[in-house]
Amino acid sequence: MMRVGSDTDPANRAATGQAADPCADTVRRLRHGMADGVLSFPLTSFRADGSLDLEGFRAHLDAQVATAPGAVFPACGTGEFFSLDEDEYRQVVTAAVEVTAGRVPVVAGIGYGWAQAVRFARIAEEAGADALLVLPHYLVAAPQEGLVRQLEEIAARTRLPLIAYQRGQVALTAASLRRIARIPRVVGLKDGHSDLDRLQRLTLAAPEGFLFFNGAATAEIQARAYATVGVPAYSSAVHAFAPEIAGAFFDALRGGDDAAVDRLLRGFYVPFVDLRDRRPGYAVSLVKAAARLRGRPVGPVRAPLTDPSPADLADLEKLLADGLGLVGTPAGGPTRPVSAVPTAGAAL
Repeated sequence: MMRVGSDTDPANRAATGQAADPCADTVRRLRHGMADGVLSFPLTSFRADGSLDLEGFRAHLDAQVATAPGAVFPACGTGEFFSLDEDEYRQVVTAAVEVTAGRVPVVAGIGYGWAQAVRFARIAEEAGADALLVLPHYLVAAPQEGLVRQLEEIAARTRLPLIAYQRGQVALTAASLRRIARIPRVVGLKDGHSDLDRLQRLTLAAPEGFLFFNGAATAEIQARAYATVGVPAYSSAVHAFAPEIAGAFFDALRGGDDAAVDRLLRGFYVPFVDLRDRRPGYAVSLVKAAARLRGRPVGPVRAPLTDPSPADLADLEKLLADGLGLVGTPAGGPTRPVSAVPTAGAAL
């Protein structure tokens, strides 16, 4: 949900000659990106010995950007942020900025407690990232006051726009949403709870111009439902290994082709989620394995994640071939650029 047309919208203030918000250009680019393509969460490439494969990451990301996503989010959950040290994080975000070369916004993940999150934020800022996704804090449950304070502490120590991510132990109330929306530089919310009653209350509490997007583990499954509460934008893990499938789904959803949406859900997305749910961690491990099946240089996952079992990998290979067949792409064929995407409405 991205309400536009109000003087409270930072991009509008800049356009009308009012005092410009330093985040306005990034907010504008994110809004347009959300309307034009899926939000891409690239994988972080590792070698067989577990070391960072920066050239593999560059190649993977370059292929992702060539399919015209709305924005890229390096070093987030799909990118195994939790397994990166600060030097590796710096290399990944720097590479993302260099590879994208301004073609799409770069939103880097940060997380843990606010003191550590700020260390990552400073690295991302120095690397040239456009914005930050604040991943759920580490381990402990916290009251609403603490969730708000976490964002206040981070926002006070960075110049970059912040998108909060509610998932797991982070679940904001409408009152807290109003408070974080007043924090300078907090510009949006990624939702991973899929509680549409709660989300509707949050969207109604938000000011004009505040960004929302669907961040469920396989967001396409619930994309139509999210759109009914004003959140048509969504992230896509599938885009990391099959942008052809992700692009076809996006086109069908934006174009109102319910038959095509249902065909892709039945033939690919629902079976993929069933496979994903067989083992903890498969939300990342299966995505990386699927990318390897397509020849992408992403390598294995790092512990505590584990790569899929041989039986699950065989099922994944068949499902991937079936999904690519639904969109007319051979399993070993070239990646289809996702360029002819409707611009009406925000999707991802």
